[in-house]
Amino acid sequence: MSDSANGHHGRNAQEVVEQLRLEFVDELTETLQALDVEMDAVRNGRGDIRKLVTDCRRAAVQFRGQASNYAMHRLATVAHRLEEYLANTPEVAPPRMWDDLSGYFDLMSRMAQGQAADTDPAALVRSLPVKLGFDLGDIEIRNVEVLLVMPHGAQTRFVERELQQCGYRVSLMADSLRAFAMVVETKPDLVIISAMMPDLEGIDLAMALSAMPSTRNIPLAVITSLDKDDDILKLLPKRIPVLFKGATFADDLFKALDNLFLI
Repeated sequence: MSDSANGHHGRNAQEVVEQLRLEFVDELTETLQALDVEMDAVRNGRGDIRKLVTDCRRAAVQFRGQASNYAMHRLATVAHRLEEYLANTPEVAPPRMWDDLSGYFDLMSRMAQGQAADTDPAALVRSLPVKLGFDLGDIEIRNVEVLLVMPHGAQTRFVERELQQCGYRVSLMADSLRAFAMVVETKPDLVIISAMMPDLEGIDLAMALSAMPSTRNIPLAVITSLDKDDDILKLLPKRIPVLFKGATFADDLFKALDNLFLI
């Protein structure tokens, strides 16, 4: 095949991808407009809040996947945070929920149109609302981003709760491969990684992050149910604390946070 034919084929492929991206942007815009109308109805007592939450979470998951396909990584990150924000919505919506959702809808719409594209991802995630479903009470919310790289389950919810009690902003990621990209992009203040993860083991993720120049200064911790003398844990750099599941977990966590100067 000639060089000109190859070039023509390449242009055609790029045109198809761009057309699909534009269709995604149109679909996202229409979906957000529909969700905004639904939210207004629920806010004024004319709709079902559970349906609204389900519709928003479903849309957020779809946006996240499609945005990633078109290298719209900041948009994908915001969509992920919207799904998390609504994950534990109480039966009675707190007053802040309506403004928070409007902010999410507006931000994603602007990002899809190419606005805010140069926003620093680390600053972006710290500007988003604290997730619902946690009684803040008198806890002072700190501007400290913690990423939990753990499978979904009771243990993860317990760890999240412990960190929230410290006032930290906590995000969850059950996919260690996606977590790798998120750490590089958003630069959390702390990453806690389960030692055993599918696809990319947590130990491998921790070692990679601790070695790369762009992430090696990010505090890391590994959580595990392995015995403290397990050979795999000996692979970790000495500066990475290990949190052992069980009766000593809370003490291990407090000590790690203290040593990392996060409390």
